[in-house]
Amino acid sequence: MERMVGTVIRGLRAPIINKGDDITEIVVNTVLKASETEGYSINDKDIVTVTESVVARAQGNYATIDNIAKDIRLKFGKDTIGVIFPILSRNRFSICLRGIAKGAKKIVLMLSYPSDEVGNHLVDIDMLDEKGVNPWTDVLTEAEFRGYFGYEKHIFTGIDYIDYYKSIIEEYGIECEIIFSNTAKTILSYTKNVLTCDIHSRFRTKKILKASGGDKIYSLDDILSTSIDGSGYNEAYGLLGSNKATEESVKLFPRNCQSVVDSIQAMLKEKTGKAVEVMIYGDGAFKDPVGKIWELADPVVSPAYTAGLKGTPNEVKLKYLADNNFADLKGEELKKAISEYIINKESNLVGAMEAQGTTPRQLTDLIGSLSDLTSGSGDKGTPIIYIQGYFDNYTK
Repeated sequence: MERMVGTVIRGLRAPIINKGDDITEIVVNTVLKASETEGYSINDKDIVTVTESVVARAQGNYATIDNIAKDIRLKFGKDTIGVIFPILSRNRFSICLRGIAKGAKKIVLMLSYPSDEVGNHLVDIDMLDEKGVNPWTDVLTEAEFRGYFGYEKHIFTGIDYIDYYKSIIEEYGIECEIIFSNTAKTILSYTKNVLTCDIHSRFRTKKILKASGGDKIYSLDDILSTSIDGSGYNEAYGLLGSNKATEESVKLFPRNCQSVVDSIQAMLKEKTGKAVEVMIYGDGAFKDPVGKIWELADPVVSPAYTAGLKGTPNEVKLKYLADNNFADLKGEELKKAISEYIINKESNLVGAMEAQGTTPRQLTDLIGSLSDLTSGSGDKGTPIIYIQGYFDNYTK
């Protein structure tokens, strides 16, 4: 019988994972049990993805605001700290800010506008035009910003992040000055000691600040890059990728992830005889059309993956072939011609007209986004995603 289904994605329910649990054993047992109860087979080139959150939970990779505060004091001493370009997020940054404030003497908080790095808006961009404000050249004080734009609340959270972040800092008795600018060098007029909190542009920001006369220049990946008083840490990403755990602590991005995916792959091979690909995923890389938020608040979509997931898709566009190469064919004759074309396609289709409109992103970014959309961030209880047929095409 002709195959009628292509790629299949299943969210697998797993037990609640706690510190010290064997994440490899839990993932493998969940995959095997799901296969048995749902009645599908495990095949070569199937993909298992595991959300970073449960990996970090199993590792116990947590830190408190006191740990953050101590690292801030070690790096900045008693100097005024410029905290620049944070994203607007209760989950991602508010607890980090508590730790930063607890370790600081004075903070100058510099926010980008009209939105943060991942698209959370402080103000609608059309209002900039109406008020004649140029976000690339104009530096605004808090009073000036309020005078232009008033008190805007986030479209999804209903939070006024200017007041919210200011209240967190002042809660610790710390003096806080807020300014608005999209130019990193602006902060150096206030202090030469800067913690830059942007994610994907952090290397450029640090380079600009150092070249412009900055003194103590750090980014979030420098904070908790080593353990402080026995805390969790991440040598590559520090506080980047962290999430709120409690009002006093954060869960950090998992570490040593390559050994995790390799061990899951090896155990599945041992138990099933199949070569299954494995990756750990965080945020997907996609943009919300309503809130205009680019989802990727983690430093990477996937911190680790097995070798078979390296690279980009090498696909042709079926509708292009049907409309151009084989426009005179129909039915079985068209199907046969397209199938033969796919079988004989070149190993690298970069720049080929037949590949236009296909997605030239890394496989791990595509699969991570697919996984993140499937598992969601709520109460589905499916931190493990099982994907079949992802590498298949029209011919198989």
